Amino acid sequence: MAPGPRGSGALFLDLHMNLPPSAVLGARHARVRQVLDALGLDALIVTNASNIRYLTSHTGTSGVAVLTREAVHLVVDFRYEEAVRGLQSSDAACPGLRTWPVPGSYEGAVLTCLSEIAVSAVGFEAAHVSVARHAWWRDTIAARALGISLRSTGSIVERLRVIKDTWELVALRESASRLTAVAGTVLGAIRLGTTEREVAGVLEGAIRQAGYERLAFDTIVASGPHSALPHYRTGDRRFASGDFVVLDFGGILDGYCSDLTRTVCIGPPSGEARRVYSAVQDAQRAAIAAVRPGIDASAVDAAARCVLDARGLGEAFGHGTGHGLGLDVHEDPRITRHRPGIAPGETIPSLLLEAGMVFTIEPGAYLAGWGGVRIEDDVLVTEEGYEVLTSVPRELLSL
Repeated sequence: MAPGPRGSGALFLDLHMNLPPSAVLGARHARVRQVLDALGLDALIVTNASNIRYLTSHTGTSGVAVLTREAVHLVVDFRYEEAVRGLQSSDAACPGLRTWPVPGSYEGAVLTCLSEIAVSAVGFEAAHVSVARHAWWRDTIAARALGISLRSTGSIVERLRVIKDTWELVALRESASRLTAVAGTVLGAIRLGTTEREVAGVLEGAIRQAGYERLAFDTIVASGPHSALPHYRTGDRRFASGDFVVLDFGGILDGYCSDLTRTVCIGPPSGEARRVYSAVQDAQRAAIAAVRPGIDASAVDAAARCVLDARGLGEAFGHGTGHGLGLDVHEDPRITRHRPGIAPGETIPSLLLEAGMVFTIEPGAYLAGWGGVRIEDDVLVTEEGYEVLTSVPRELLSL
């Protein structure tokens, strides 16, 4: 994606941005409509921003889409009307799109749309609609006798987004490949006495220089004992001899996220540092080697966990082995272990990997007060097995 919304204001359409062509959007609509038919729904109200983008290419900070069997209705306010018109005059036009104005509130505009297109059974994204918004819709529908039945739905679009189409895979490969240049730049900036924040600044500048529109998440530069904190917030600590430094960074290109982690050592690594790094490196190799269609995602997690358990570091690996990548930096599938759910005896449902899924593989080992190691790459499930999309060396570097 080329630059999208500036701040919280209007979307400025860049006609040079890479957007999926109309045929790709049409195929996505058809898949959603198959689900709606199976559920007996006339329409689906889409309020999640990433799902709206997936179906319409609208990247504004506000908007609601209503997908029916015949059309896609996009409710947008004045700030985005010109951008949508420009999009619709391009090769990336959303097929069957009709726009609806927002003279007052978005809630009211959505109900106006639903009543005028004469639908009755309407689904909404339960995970992305507030209790207050749902209550207003429900009460207003009843007060106006609109004859609309609202039904909660769960992850209809997200489940389809798990399998990337050909256009998405091109975007994800390019987003991942550009991290190689970013890594090269930042490795040249790391030296004894440099601060975490200084290196983070170099990283973020290199991400912009590589052509990404923005960061995929807040950059992590964690040194020494801070490297034992998986989601550490970068600070002002200066690198000391013997430190591990965890570098976790990513960018968004054509709307799609990349995510990479490397761990380096300041000066010669100790024997213990080599032991821990080697264990994590072997755990990642084992997990990547386990990736193939038809295998349970938990088996990939288990492959990494088994190596760390055998090296006496099982308790030092507390998070999942990976997460899905796409329009969001954390999405399905989740590469994690089976563990007890909320209700007694329940476990997280199994998930069989399929060709077209893209996710990270990022085992780690974190030893409080000493430091930690994480190694992360982006992986695609192929028909034959897997493809590693990132290409930065994984050997332990002493800087």
